[in-house]
Amino acid sequence: MSGQSPTPRKRARPAKPRNPLELAKLAAAAALAKKAQDLLLLEVGSLTGYADYFLLASGRSTRQATAIAEHVQQVLKKSGVRVLGADGVKEGRWALIDFGDVVVHIFHQPVREFYDLESLWADAPRLALDEADLPTLPQTASGGAGVFTEDEE
Repeated sequence: MSGQSPTPRKRARPAKPRNPLELAKLAAAAALAKKAQDLLLLEVGSLTGYADYFLLASGRSTRQATAIAEHVQQVLKKSGVRVLGADGVKEGRWALIDFGDVVVHIFHQPVREFYDLESLWADAPRLALDEADLPTLPQTASGGAGVFTEDEE
């Protein structure tokens, strides 16, 4: 050992979204990092007065749906976005996370099929979510996407 203190490290953070569409795409990237399925972005601004976008995603189990919802909250919080409300996250059946202009719905797949929000919001335009157009999340020390990477300065 050389007796020197370790090199200071800083936590990598995703950039703060500049508009609701960027916020929705960051939430989608966070959901995909936890292997969410069937992502769908609905533009609901012209149909409702409380949000511009709904992001829908599914998990294969309640445990995975919970992990997806927690990760979405964590990534957006680290990027400087405040969660206005969250419900159902711990149960993992249907988590609703309100970011104001964007509302994220994370479902256990059978629950998503039962409530069928896609049909309820059939008049809402669907926006393509191409992974290449989504923000890249910082990598974790284990190589997975996350927000806790410690990069050398």
